[in-house]
Amino acid sequence: MNGNELVVIGVGCLALIVGAVVGYWLRVRVGRQQLKSADAQARLTISQAENQARQMKREAELEIKDRELKARAALEREMQEKQREQGQVEKRLVAREEGLEKRFDMLEAKEADLRRREQGLNDRRANVEGLEKKWQEQTQEVCRLLEKAAGMTVEEAKRQLIESVTEEARLEAAKLMRKIDEETRTEADQKARHVIATAIERLASDYVAERAITTVALPNDEMKGRIIGREGRNIRAFEAATGVEVVVDDTPDVVTISCFNPIRREIARRTLAQLIQDGRIHPARVEETVGKMTKEVEASIKEAGEQALMELGIHGMHAELVRLVGALKYRYSYAQNVLQHSVDVGFLCGMMAAELGLSEKKARRAGLLHDVGKAVTHEVEGSHALIGMELAKKYREDFDVCHAIGAHHEDIAQEYPLDCLVDAADALSGARPGARREVLETYMKRLEDLEKVSTSFKGVDKAFAIQAGREIRVMVNPTEVSDAQATLLSKDIARKIEHELTYPGQIRVTVIREMRAVETAK
Repeated sequence: MNGNELVVIGVGCLALIVGAVVGYWLRVRVGRQQLKSADAQARLTISQAENQARQMKREAELEIKDRELKARAALEREMQEKQREQGQVEKRLVAREEGLEKRFDMLEAKEADLRRREQGLNDRRANVEGLEKKWQEQTQEVCRLLEKAAGMTVEEAKRQLIESVTEEARLEAAKLMRKIDEETRTEADQKARHVIATAIERLASDYVAERAITTVALPNDEMKGRIIGREGRNIRAFEAATGVEVVVDDTPDVVTISCFNPIRREIARRTLAQLIQDGRIHPARVEETVGKMTKEVEASIKEAGEQALMELGIHGMHAELVRLVGALKYRYSYAQNVLQHSVDVGFLCGMMAAELGLSEKKARRAGLLHDVGKAVTHEVEGSHALIGMELAKKYREDFDVCHAIGAHHEDIAQEYPLDCLVDAADALSGARPGARREVLETYMKRLEDLEKVSTSFKGVDKAFAIQAGREIRVMVNPTEVSDAQATLLSKDIARKIEHELTYPGQIRVTVIREMRAVETAK
């Protein structure tokens, strides 16, 4: 490198340094000018903001003063209004005070008049007391004279008079009661005969008193051993699956099924019959057959309920109520099938309702459901009538239908015509010849109790229970019991029977008073 090149390089470096210094100086100068400009702009903005704040403060102060002036004006107006109202109230108070003063003057005048009248009444009371004292003295004197003449005291005469009047009133009341009772009974009997006769004539359903089957026939005695199984495993499995008790005794070719629940008893009967027919009896087969027969019985229950509704022309009933109605097929009351009884009651109730101009459909519905509580009485405690009423309410039956179900045995008061119709139809269905069968000893005991109650009254010679205990005929001594007393006696006997005895239906009490005069011609 020669000397010229070094000079050029030095000059170039020097130019670069000078350019950098000049650029830096220019930037610093421009920055200072911008800083001064920004500072001036900030001072101007602050000055403007302070002016604006002072202006807003003055406006706010003016607005506050304006509002204070308006509030003072409103307060003054309100005070003036209140002063005017106070003046009016004071005027009214002054007027009322003047009126009260006038009334007070009038009351003082009336009080003075009342004092004068009270003084007059006191004078009259003193006069009356004197007369009353004089009258009592004269009455006592007359009573002494009457006691001396009659030979008895006043109390004895009073007691004799009361007894005489009481006996006379009792006889008159008995005669009137007998007349009214005869007229009412005649009219009611005619109407009831017409309604009941019409209903029974129209009802021609076949009635068969069925009994629950609790025994199963066997083809031979060897089948008993197969039913029991090795070490009793078959019979234990059968009883556990069905919930019944199987009695295998010495009776030839028969086993007995015992269970309180009629549906379980029916399932067990069908299951055992199927197992005997099939010939294969072991625990697994027992469980399989029980399940199959349970479905069959449930299907038959549903079918029986639907058939009952179809016979009566009833629609729109809850499915669970239909099932409960069908379950009555396996319930019996005094050997009468409850489902057939309910259908009969539905028909009778509907016919009587039609004769009386009431709703026939509602009456049939109430008649069919009146004993639905018996379908669950082995599961729920209480009266079947009240249970049935709660079930009907649960499944949204009409109020009239629910009340008739609960009242057909008078567990609740009978308040509506439908209540009485269901009760009457229930009694008719249960009272038909052959409908129900009681144990002979119970039947004889009821007749003896009827006769015993009837002969416990004074003046009764003999009493005879007739018509299967639905009527009691009482023979009385004619010298001790009059015709009027016979009417009272019949009512007393009927009331005592109601309080002391339990019986189905109704019992008629007939008191017979007969006077016979017998003489022999010689």
